[in-house]
Amino acid sequence: MSRPSPKKAINLALQGGGSHGAFTWGVLDHLLADGRLRLEALSATSAGSLNAVALADGLRCAGADGARQALQDLWHAVAAAGRAPTSWQAPWLDAFMHGLQQAVPPEFSPLHQWTAALTQLFSPYQLNPLNLNPLRDIVQAQIDFEALRRTPPLKLFLSATNVETGKIRVFSGEQITPDAVLASACLPTLFQAVEIDGEYFWDGGYMGNPAIFPLIYDSDSADVLIVHVNPVLRRGVPRSATEIVNRVNEISFNSSLMREMRAIAFVTSLIDRGKLAPEDARLMRIHSIRCDELMAAQGVVSKLDTAWSYLCELRDAGRVQAQAWLEENFAQVGKRSTVDIRAEFL
Repeated sequence: MSRPSPKKAINLALQGGGSHGAFTWGVLDHLLADGRLRLEALSATSAGSLNAVALADGLRCAGADGARQALQDLWHAVAAAGRAPTSWQAPWLDAFMHGLQQAVPPEFSPLHQWTAALTQLFSPYQLNPLNLNPLRDIVQAQIDFEALRRTPPLKLFLSATNVETGKIRVFSGEQITPDAVLASACLPTLFQAVEIDGEYFWDGGYMGNPAIFPLIYDSDSADVLIVHVNPVLRRGVPRSATEIVNRVNEISFNSSLMREMRAIAFVTSLIDRGKLAPEDARLMRIHSIRCDELMAAQGVVSKLDTAWSYLCELRDAGRVQAQAWLEENFAQVGKRSTVDIRAEFL
């Protein structure tokens, strides 16, 4: 009787993007169900941080099955919070509103116009002086942070942006708290900056979406699988004001990752050409799960769409992409990169 093959260790880097993080949920769900990978560390930002802490806490409680359940519970809570103000509505009305958002171009969406106007005219300090944040209730209800800090099943690195210095802050170990998650996911037009130890933080996507360097310096595995939510490639030139702003945001939120990929490509080139000894620098193996065509087709307002049906659509798409990636690339994990960094990112 043959013994099962040992699991391959890998690190995950999870991007943020509002409700589009449900795509990452699907990717994680399939990777956990497949069971051939051993997750060593997660570096995450924004919605990626929500996925990361839910996965880690579920893994701590009940292994892979517990992690899958925790992710489902998290996104179900997100959907429930989105329905809370209109919980009297029938399910068909929720579906109708979701369909309306999909059918109406973002620049003509009443929801988008109303939200955009408010956030341009008023800050979160004016619109939300009590600093209410529905994410706080969700993460505190879903995640046992004290237990997660006490017995972490893997390494967690959550990125946020220091408002005053513009530098990235990576929270890990004992620093993994509800505030760290909220800081990582703090969009400055929607939420007040999150204060931690006298410093103020906004969404980590501005400086690390996600940050790769913690996985280089603080993880044994040299394999990093990046789960993309923001499309790297978007065909065509944006024409409307909404499309232009959306593409500017996508480029901005991908810029830090592109810079790190350039640095990794440079070091890899030096090692390959014998200009740098392998013992003097670390040769990283980069992998990527992305579906630019799908994510580019999502309207900007869909990042705020928490309809359960929509979240499940993205989850299912993530599952499909993860399955395809495993079938094509699993054999190469631990051996070589499956992404041509120079062609994809430089």
